[in-house]
Amino acid sequence: MKRGRTCVATTPDPATVNSVTGWPTVLVARQADGSFAVKVRDGKAETGHVVSVPNGLEADLGLRDTTGEELVRASFAFLLDREPATSILPKFSLDAIPRYFPEYPRELHKYL
Repeated sequence: MKRGRTCVATTPDPATVNSVTGWPTVLVARQADGSFAVKVRDGKAETGHVVSVPNGLEADLGLRDTTGEELVRASFAFLLDREPATSILPKFSLDAIPRYFPEYPRELHKYL
């Protein structure tokens, strides 16, 4: 995906297909263990990811009023502006993102 495109983040709905805009659809669901299952649909392609949110990350990022689901959704929008879904790790913690993209902490608020 080219830089500068914005994905459409939605709540889980198996019937959701974003064929109108051509941007990926991001489906986020909290798991029983507190992690998040994420599916990214981009046309006919779909990727699956398991994402953890460390305790206190929202506060560390200056986003105290942001839920875990919102943080995951915004983080995927941030990532998808920089790389295709197929390049995103299948399992990771959100605190790993700044190792690859140092601008993450200061730019994430733009995706909320």
